[in-house]
Amino acid sequence: MADPTPLSSLSSALADIVARNAPSIVSVHSHRSRATGFVWKPGLIVTADETLADEGDVGIGLSDGTTLAATIAGRDHTTDIALLRADTDIAPVRLASAVPPLGALSVVVATTRAAPSAALGMISASGAGWRSLRGGEIDARIELDIRLRPGQQGGLALDANGDAFGMAVLGPRRVLVIPAATIERVAAQLETRGRIARGYLGLGLQPVRLDDGVGAMVMNVDKTGPSAAAGIRQGDVIVAVNDQKLSGVRALSRTLGPASVGAVVDVAARRGGEPVSFKVTIGERPEA
Repeated sequence: MADPTPLSSLSSALADIVARNAPSIVSVHSHRSRATGFVWKPGLIVTADETLADEGDVGIGLSDGTTLAATIAGRDHTTDIALLRADTDIAPVRLASAVPPLGALSVVVATTRAAPSAALGMISASGAGWRSLRGGEIDARIELDIRLRPGQQGGLALDANGDAFGMAVLGPRRVLVIPAATIERVAAQLETRGRIARGYLGLGLQPVRLDDGVGAMVMNVDKTGPSAAAGIRQGDVIVAVNDQKLSGVRALSRTLGPASVGAVVDVAARRGGEPVSFKVTIGERPEA
């Protein structure tokens, strides 16, 4: 028998990687949406939050065709991570902390119409952590040069050794990977608390143009919130936080991540055109 060619060896290796990880992959069904998830811990499944319906039942499909009911243990819109509970004894996936280098091959193992599927691509971007448009802290920037169908969101991104380094999701005009470090951090909080703590100022703000830059006018104040306790009133115009000029209301909101809760910030504002300042202890955003 002739020796295997490099291409056949690569093909066999890829097939083995998919076969080893496919049993831990499940399909996720919510309302009219289909997605993919993977077993993170016994009875706990991670999936892409963006794919989950806001209401209605959630179910999962196993590789053997079995379907089970699931409940939402918690979800975080800012990092696109949701955690489901289901009565299953499927072995969890072991997530690897290492981020593959630029140009490395990657396989996404997922489901399509409840059946196992796989896709091969390349790491097209690999860089430092970043903040999502919704303010979530993502530990590494990983992009895949790959085609991903909507139902494959939530699938496992595997490196050439078959190690799972994150969850594949659809981003604006590209496929992104939510890295293992982010998944471990967020899913652990969702497991224990069902939500991710976010900073809270207790203000309704409206951007305004000033002669020397941008401000945020206070349109309403939560009377029980931290800003009210500090003395901020409706009509005040915030111009800086911790001596940093305000660049916009959205930029201010993005700073109110989990680490901000309990921090004391210096808020510079204008009241009737006169400068005023406040020390505000950032609170925790109440549940909606």
